[in-house]
Amino acid sequence: MKLAIAILNWNGKHWLEKFLPGVIQHSQDAEIYVIDNASTDHSADFLKQNFPSVKIIINDKNNGFAGGYNDGLRKIDADIYCLLNSDIEVTENWTKPILELFEKDVNIAAIQPKILSFKNGKFFEFAGAAGGLIDNLGYPYCRGRVFDECEEDKGQYDDETEIFWASGCALFIRSKDFWEQNGFDERFFAHQEEIDLCWRLRNYGRKIFYTYKSKVYHVGGGTLSKQNPQKTFLNFRNNLSMMLKNLPFPKLLWLIFFRLCLDGIAGIRFGLKDGFPHLWAVVRAHFGFYAQAAETWKRRGKQQMKDYYQTKWLIFKHFL
Repeated sequence: MKLAIAILNWNGKHWLEKFLPGVIQHSQDAEIYVIDNASTDHSADFLKQNFPSVKIIINDKNNGFAGGYNDGLRKIDADIYCLLNSDIEVTENWTKPILELFEKDVNIAAIQPKILSFKNGKFFEFAGAAGGLIDNLGYPYCRGRVFDECEEDKGQYDDETEIFWASGCALFIRSKDFWEQNGFDERFFAHQEEIDLCWRLRNYGRKIFYTYKSKVYHVGGGTLSKQNPQKTFLNFRNNLSMMLKNLPFPKLLWLIFFRLCLDGIAGIRFGLKDGFPHLWAVVRAHFGFYAQAAETWKRRGKQQMKDYYQTKWLIFKHFL
């Protein structure tokens, strides 16, 4: 299988300088691309001068994670895409167990490795940890991370198993599956677009997997930090849109209404804890969801999974 590693870059020259040499060293079985999202820090010139083996794709404008990858991947010919964040340190032979898993089961559409924290390698990292799951209210979480709390890696997730969603920070996916689902929903811009994509794949019977045999270390927050209200806006808006697209009918009617109420409570909590901009971000997210709702409904697939969740009432179990 032909593997292409695609790193989306937006003003991340310092991350490329730090981590790209390791990607090149440990990815001899892959072609490496950097998709530049209209950077202004001369990333492309830096790459041409210092990494001539890396292929560069330059997008005309910054369409975010979702649109940026869609635009760039259209220009890459490969059987397997690896979507890799620029702030990730890879390890020796990290691609081998993933390619072996793809070859072992043709029904697997996407795979993620074990994702550990670059800052503290003993702990899982927020964005993906040991594989993504979802609860009955549509809240995404991970094996090894629930909301903001990350577990120490003690080998408790040293397995190869089916998961609900694979993290976009180190996402291996068959190109055929990616394009059969029309790629990412570009309206998401960034955050939870990979969960939406994996949910759509699962609705059509495709499998998402995790393997501990491949390991990477992620810095996290390289483009948009947790303290940025825009991150809050995108997470809340996109989660609601994802649910409207993928939940089975008529469950989605009461569930989305219930989630809107819970979001209101969460917004007040954010306002008290992190300041008014985060409360306002939740309000804006709801209006953003309403504005997209008609188009989102049109994008619903012809079939939805009835048993989509792995646990119930996660938010109440965690905070109460």
